[in-house]
Amino acid sequence: MGTRTIRRTSVTLPSLDEPGRYLSNVTSLEGGRGRVAEFRYGDADLRALELADTHLIDGHVAGLRTQRARLDKLRIDSVEFSGCDLSSLHWSDSKVTRAVFRDCKLMGASVEDVTLDDVLFENCKLDYSTITRVRAVGAVIFVQCSLRETTFDATDLSAAAFDDCDLRLTEFNSGKYRGLDLRGNDLSQLRGIASLKQVVINHAQTLQLAEALAAELDVTYGEDLDDK
Repeated sequence: MGTRTIRRTSVTLPSLDEPGRYLSNVTSLEGGRGRVAEFRYGDADLRALELADTHLIDGHVAGLRTQRARLDKLRIDSVEFSGCDLSSLHWSDSKVTRAVFRDCKLMGASVEDVTLDDVLFENCKLDYSTITRVRAVGAVIFVQCSLRETTFDATDLSAAAFDDCDLRLTEFNSGKYRGLDLRGNDLSQLRGIASLKQVVINHAQTLQLAEALAAELDVTYGEDLDDK
């Protein structure tokens, strides 16, 4: 079983290539009795994807594109998503364990009441998303992701790490962020600095946080005033 490690944070990855394991091709993610296991699904263009009370186990979803996606009470165990475009995503009341989202577009997503445990987001676009009451109960890594103007609200990211991500105008509102690893990112345009108590940064990022705080406070610099 492989892992992906960023500094002190390690995510356990899905073990889909083990010897003797066979993933069968399926034409739908709506399995019998709400369960789909050991599967491959992809290269599909859907007008809408709606999954509720569904359990996805040991699978790979590739090249899935939707105009509208709604996921509710979804459980994901050991699944990889690659090259997917889930437009207008609304995702709620779900649990995700040992999952990878790689090269996926989740722009403008609304994600709420989702629990994450050993989840990797790699080279994904989550710009303009709203992430509410999401809990990282195990390791979660965002690497080389774009989160421009994404808002985190009432989230628990104490077991998470961001690395080489685009965090321009990313906003952190109330939540639990103690231990959140923000090293390796430009923090100069973050919002909600006051919420980020006890996060982990490098000394060099102190000036970036000061720049972000000055922008948030909308300060006026005396050098720019005309005193005459």
